[in-house]
Parts: sequence; structure tokens; C-alpha cells
Amino acid sequence: MPGAVRATVLFPPQVRDWGLPAEVKLTSRAARRIAREGALHSFDQAASTVNEDWGTQLDGKQIQRWSEAMGDVVKSARDAEVRDYEQGHRPASVPNSPALLVIGMDGGRVQTREKQGENGSRWREDKVCAITSYMPGDGTAEHRPQPLVTTYVATMDKTERFGKLVHVEAERRGLRQAQTVLVMGDGGNWIDPLSKREHLHDQRIVDYYHAAEHLYEAARAALGQESSASLALAEELKDLLWDGQLDQLIAILKMHADQLGPPQASDGPDHPRRVLANNVGYFQTHRHHMDYPRYRAKGWPIGSGVTESAVKLFNKRVKGTEQFWNVPGVESILSLRGLWLSQDDRWTRYWNNRPAYTKAA
Repeated sequence: MPGAVRATVLFPPQVRDWGLPAEVKLTSRAARRIAREGALHSFDQAASTVNEDWGTQLDGKQIQRWSEAMGDVVKSARDAEVRDYEQGHRPASVPNSPALLVIGMDGGRVQTREKQGENGSRWREDKVCAITSYMPGDGTAEHRPQPLVTTYVATMDKTERFGKLVHVEAERRGLRQAQTVLVMGDGGNWIDPLSKREHLHDQRIVDYYHAAEHLYEAARAALGQESSASLALAEELKDLLWDGQLDQLIAILKMHADQLGPPQASDGPDHPRRVLANNVGYFQTHRHHMDYPRYRAKGWPIGSGVTESAVKLFNKRVKGTEQFWNVPGVESILSLRGLWLSQDDRWTRYWNNRPAYTKAA
């Protein structure tokens, strides 16, 4: 049978039972295929695909054991790079200095087996970074900044650890050689401290479209949900934001906030008073990250679409109401998926230098 012939090439010839422990050796070709399927699809779907192609009878649990074990190898190498960097050894950088490097960070969602916190939620945040080299634009609509190569880092770890992973990846992508480095993202309360701590940016930019969403939220709080007056106010504020008129924008928000009065202790998070007060604080805090006319004139991007797409790419594999992860397992798959998604050919380089897989590889 053709499938059986292929299988004997992929697996050691003495193997006859496909319910294999993770310690069973795989050829590098078989390991690469299983790692790819585990990074792309649910384990059951991966097993079905592999069985169809190879004529085997593997189940999802075996694919999971192998995929997570191989992801652990990738994670261990990644963590070793961080330790080396902390001891003064930087990773090899790109041969050509990028004109513009954009570091985008955001959080996704993963459902774990263990409940967390007072509310007993199973949902936890995975932190995702996309680092993209750009060809800057010339400040005109005809020649916008063009993304070139994006690489990815994702982890369930704490912000401090994530920052180290981001820094090492940024070093690899040309952090020290780039003409300009931007940190792009929303106003998340962990992004700015991380970027400052790791000395990542020449300029921090708050994603224009996230900022505009805050204006629509504030306008609805000031003049009523989905009223024509609130829509008109939001459009006026959005024009001011686009033109970089932050003083005038903040003054209008403060006027509406003063009309409603300060938030009361009994106000919930969606009460108009609290929404307006929060948005006044948001724009006051980030006003120096919102000079969009200057950014456009320099040919820089002002939106974090690449980063949002990165979160979706990781969520596609690890987020789902029927997916329940233990943290070590999802961490290994995040590492494996980051290797697969990165656009600098590192997946190919990695597997071209791998021996036959064993658990201790």
C-alpha cells in the first residue's frame, strides 16, 4: 500500500504501533511536518491530515505530545537567547540596516484549564509582538509606507519577561542599525512602561484608529448613544485628531466632562461621567504620541493593522471556546507558531539544521 511505504520512510522501520510515546524518534522530515501541522491546526485536525497523507493511524493526543515537545525545544532556544543577551551577547543582526523598524505589541486571549482570579475565569492574555521593516513613504497618499518583512514573538509570560523576548527579537531585526524605530500600539497600560524599560523606540505612536474609537465612545457618553449629535461631535473630534489639534480636542472633551460633573463612587465603568473622565485622561496621557501630521509627513505608518493581524494569527490557533490549554502546552505552541509565521525564512533554516527528533533534541 503506497501510504505504508511512505510511512516506513518517515518513521524508523521498527515502529509498527502508531500510538507512540514522545520519545520515539522521527526523521527530520516527519518531525517538520508534524510540527507544522501542530502549529497550524487543532491536534485532531492535524492527525487527520497526517493520517490521510501517510496512511497512518495517529491520534490527536500523539500529535499534541510531539508538537508540544518540539515547541519546547524552540522555546528553550528562545529563552537561551535571552539569557545570553542578559550576559552581554547579542543575537546576530540583519546584514542590511532597515530604514524604518516598527515594533507592534498587543494582547490576545487563551482559555486555560485552570481558573484564575476572584471571578474564576479561565481566560488569560497571551502577549504578541510583530516587528516589521518598512520602506517609508514620502508623505503623500500615493506613496504610503510599505511593510516588508514581519517576524513574531508570543508568550503567556509576564510583561517583564515578554519585554526581554521582544528586545532580543528587535536586536535580531536591526534595532541598533535602523534609521528609525517606532513602537506602535493602542494605549494599553503595559506597552509604554515596557518600551521605556527596554529602550525600544525613537518614537512611540498610539494607533490612530484606536484613538478615533475613543472619540466615538466619548461623544456617545456626552450626547447620547448613536444620536446624530454624538456622531457629528465624534466626526469633529476625529478631524482635530487627524490634524494634530490635541489642545482643542482635549478642551472640548473637558467641557463635556465638566457639564456632567466628576464620576461618582456609584458610577459603573460605562456611566457617561466615568467614560468622559477616562477619555480626558487618555488623551492627556498620550497627546505626545498622537502627532499624526508629523508622522504622515515623515512617511511613517499611523495604524497598527500589522499588529492586530498578528494577534488574530495567533488567536486562530490557540483561541476557541472548545480549546482548553495548560500554560506550558500553549506556550510551546505559541513558540512553534511564531517560528512558522515569521517571514524571514527562519522556519526553513531551523528545520534544515535539525537532526532526527527525539524528546531530548
